Amino acid sequence: MSSYKGHSIFALILSIMFFHNPLLIALTLIGANVPDFDHKFKKDNVYKIIILGLVIFISLYILKLPYYIGLILVFLGVIFYFSEHRSFTHSIFGILVLMASISLILILAYELFVNITLIYERYFVMTILTALLSFLFLNNKVLLIFLPLFFISSYIFPISSFKYYELAIALFLGLFSHIILDSFTPAGIKIFAPISSKKVHKKFAIIFLLILIIIAILFNFTFLFNLFDTYLI
Repeated sequence: MSSYKGHSIFALILSIMFFHNPLLIALTLIGANVPDFDHKFKKDNVYKIIILGLVIFISLYILKLPYYIGLILVFLGVIFYFSEHRSFTHSIFGILVLMASISLILILAYELFVNITLIYERYFVMTILTALLSFLFLNNKVLLIFLPLFFISSYIFPISSFKYYELAIALFLGLFSHIILDSFTPAGIKIFAPISSKKVHKKFAIIFLLILIIIAILFNFTFLFNLFDTYLI
């Protein structure tokens, strides 16, 4: 199974264990595909991110609108460009930086959008922004499946509100799922790069996978109890 497929499926399974919101599930899936942009075969995509960031920065600057979105996109592109494969972007420090950067892009874009338009449906706006984000980070083959399922599920299971910290948690879960899965490989990952070159392997992956499963059970305890009470008692 190719890397993007494996990471996408694993992230999807984890996200369903934690969330019942299509938006958060989608962000987890997107997050799981971000770290591999440090790979050489994705350099063209990295150039596109940097160019897009510059275009957005210049456009917003000319219009005298908040231009930080463009600067953060450029910052992301620079991180990917200078990172060695399975180094910084696959470390705990790296995924925290990536989570913060992508979360800020979404939040700032949302705030900008609602301030310059008359659309105030928060969930609808964030759904559109998440779909746009998927074009940056998802493989084209995944996009063909992701987009229709995302919009259909958002329509069938509409959720009127979300919190900014939930977006960050969903992205972190996806990013962390990526390094867990890569830890199962013989090469392992440099979990504390760039501070340390120490690598972690299967043992790390198994321990944190079990921890995530336990957290998911506790996180959904009330939901699971209600199901048990409704259908089994």
